[in-house]
Amino acid sequence: MIERLYIHNFRCLENFEFKPGDAPSVLLIGKNGSGKSTLAKALNVLQRIGRGVTRTGELVKSADCTRGRKDVPIRFSIEVRLAEQLHAYTLALELPGRFKEFRVLEESLHVDGQEIYTRQQAQVSLPSRGNRVGVQFNIDWHVIALNVIQEPVSSRAMSTFRDWLASMVLLAPVPSTMTGDSKDESLQPLADGGNFGDWMAGLLAQYPAAYNDIVNYLCVVLPDLYQFRNVPTGRDAKTLMVDFRTPPAGQLELDFDLLSDGEKCFFVGAVLIAANKAYGPLLVFWDEPDSHLSMAEVRHFTMALRRAFTEGGQVIITSHNAETIRSFSDDNTWVLDRLSHLEPPSIRPLADLRVQGDLIQKLLSGELAS
Repeated sequence: MIERLYIHNFRCLENFEFKPGDAPSVLLIGKNGSGKSTLAKALNVLQRIGRGVTRTGELVKSADCTRGRKDVPIRFSIEVRLAEQLHAYTLALELPGRFKEFRVLEESLHVDGQEIYTRQQAQVSLPSRGNRVGVQFNIDWHVIALNVIQEPVSSRAMSTFRDWLASMVLLAPVPSTMTGDSKDESLQPLADGGNFGDWMAGLLAQYPAAYNDIVNYLCVVLPDLYQFRNVPTGRDAKTLMVDFRTPPAGQLELDFDLLSDGEKCFFVGAVLIAANKAYGPLLVFWDEPDSHLSMAEVRHFTMALRRAFTEGGQVIITSHNAETIRSFSDDNTWVLDRLSHLEPPSIRPLADLRVQGDLIQKLLSGELAS
């Protein structure tokens, strides 16, 4: 799970430090424009590195620099605890005046304080370890070293960290555009849910037992659910059908596309919970998971997500919903605040603000500031 995330000169984020520590579930609150979605975009840069994007020009553009300050490096630093080891990765990108594409200024990976590699511009340094002599070599300064260094057989530090980055789940689903169609199998959902059918197909193909975990959750929020199945529609193509039964009324089978937006969100949540159990622990960032749910359903949905990550993984949620906010304690709620578009956001734990009176009313009235 993420213990520390530092971002500088990336969009609206300047000298931004988020330290959720060992909290398995975290809530981010704040006004629109305070930086919550930008935080997800920063995580997406790291996620894409884990998924094999190598060129800096595919990760950031000059427009990503805060207020056009191209003379200041964009910097990402993340500390993640994986299998009881602290992985610390830093990446700084610069755009000199004569360059059209960012180049790497600094890059490094440490595990429990032990150097795996460091880099200054084009020069990569690997330390001495065991019988291995330390070496230095140059690589293209527009290429991310994490993806091109050949890791010793005796070490899996880089591949473990890359795999974790790749497995991050960043969600901001658009239910009205989601379908149950699948042509491929994937364990890497798109943020908008556009490949939801492929994600479910991939999960069930590799982890068949996940079907029971999905159904067990869905039957709580959709009591008349009987089953769901992927029905072949062509060569290598399938579509998700959902079967509802209520004796003695009978049976109704619906194409996933015909479900309501809220019901589709239930499916996303169920697959997410099953995925974290099957191939986690996962880092999940879900931007407003409650936006399509009724007030009566929000609290149960939020608490189910929180419970699912207590035994592994970490879920970070953003919300403006009063019921979601009430589902978190002050200790795992963080407040983002931004006074104007000319100033960077700040972030602080709600517990440090010592809010007097009703938190929800202060948030709605704009009185809650960090």
